Amino acid sequence: MLVCFQPPIRMLTSIAQKFKISAIFETRINGIYSILIAQIIFIILLLVTGFLFFRKAKEIYQNIQLGRAATLNNTGGVKNMLLLALGQKKMFQNMLPAVMHGFIYVAFIITQIELLEIFADGVLGEHRLFLKSFGDGFKGFYTFIISFIEILSVLALIATFVFLARRNLLKVPRLVMPEMNGWPKLDANLILIWEIWLVVHIFLMNGADAALHPDKYNFAISANFVAPLLSGFSDGTLQFLERWGWWGHIIGVLAFLVYIPYSKHLHIILAFPNAYFLDEKPAGKVDNMPTITNEVKAMFDPTFTPEPVTDTNGTTQKFGAKDATDLTWKNLLDAYSCTECGRCTAACPANQTGKLLSPRKVMMDTRDRIDEIGKGMQKEGKDFEDGKALLGNYISNEEIMACTSCNACVQECPVTINPLDIILQLRRYQILEAAQSSEEWNVMFNNIENNQAPWQFSPMDRDKWRTEI
Repeated sequence: MLVCFQPPIRMLTSIAQKFKISAIFETRINGIYSILIAQIIFIILLLVTGFLFFRKAKEIYQNIQLGRAATLNNTGGVKNMLLLALGQKKMFQNMLPAVMHGFIYVAFIITQIELLEIFADGVLGEHRLFLKSFGDGFKGFYTFIISFIEILSVLALIATFVFLARRNLLKVPRLVMPEMNGWPKLDANLILIWEIWLVVHIFLMNGADAALHPDKYNFAISANFVAPLLSGFSDGTLQFLERWGWWGHIIGVLAFLVYIPYSKHLHIILAFPNAYFLDEKPAGKVDNMPTITNEVKAMFDPTFTPEPVTDTNGTTQKFGAKDATDLTWKNLLDAYSCTECGRCTAACPANQTGKLLSPRKVMMDTRDRIDEIGKGMQKEGKDFEDGKALLGNYISNEEIMACTSCNACVQECPVTINPLDIILQLRRYQILEAAQSSEEWNVMFNNIENNQAPWQFSPMDRDKWRTEI
């Protein structure tokens, strides 16, 4: 493609030589040629990144759609999204990590302004397009914005080192539990290292610019702290360092965009729809199952003929859930929105007393299982069957039976995930379909059936305690 530009370049060069301005003209032509190549490379990278991101995003969307229909009470959709996802309201239940996360979060939001300029520069082959477009009258405001972004970036860098220390040196208990071994730990550290890469390269870009043009780019951090470190370099070296910083930052951003759908940092995007579709039923409320309601009605009324309760695909609905596809689409959205922060597990009384239950692991297992099913269906179609299930192969009976239904995990989650709902559905299947409840539970069920109370005595003796005082 670039070969087609060579004949006109040679023709213009020969004309320039004729009028003895060849050195100036050749420099200009080579500069234009380099900019054109850079534009083409940038646009190709942008298109490839967009393709890879949206291909994976589509796969995740299709996986979520494999879930059953959900009945939600979410009257505060937009309000919840603004308060909980954008406003990070629930993060401030724990102040130190909330403030540190706030530094990174605010920096991430505000730096999109500078990123927009970098994208525009890459597509159009410009440099500092916003400043160039609005002229010198805009210089003061432009300098203020970039300086503000740099200050936020320093705070984000500090927070990044704090988070690395909490995970790898201090080993905060909720961050080093068994389910975090392997990929989850590596994933968390990769993101933090990525953050350092992005900040270092943006400061290198701005610092080299400030060293080249101290009267033009007087940014708060880069001009006062980075540019002095580069003052001994030649103009050519500074131009190289500026381009290195620019390309290093933008390649880091594009790689991060491709990586997000494979990472726990997908919550950056999915926290918003997850908060919007928050089910606002009273905390801890357990919904009745239509299948159970129909069974009870039939017991009391022999003439009652219930309509079969079916899923969206027309199959008869099970009692509870055995596999990820038996859960609702909102449960699956919850799983993909999980930040793996572990606040749910840290607050779980069952986990605190040494039980196997970890609400975070329940969410991670659900996500891994629906991913596995989705990949299988892509290869083998809708009839894919691998002989595995969420309950049994991923989550054990011991885990779900340890849950006290206290709702602590739901209360603690900063992105409004409900692990309890998944646990209850798995437990319903285990008891109602597989008939594998514990002996203690079977005794309780028999007592309720025969004595209308969990205890083993006649209903007629229920008030005897009053006469025995």
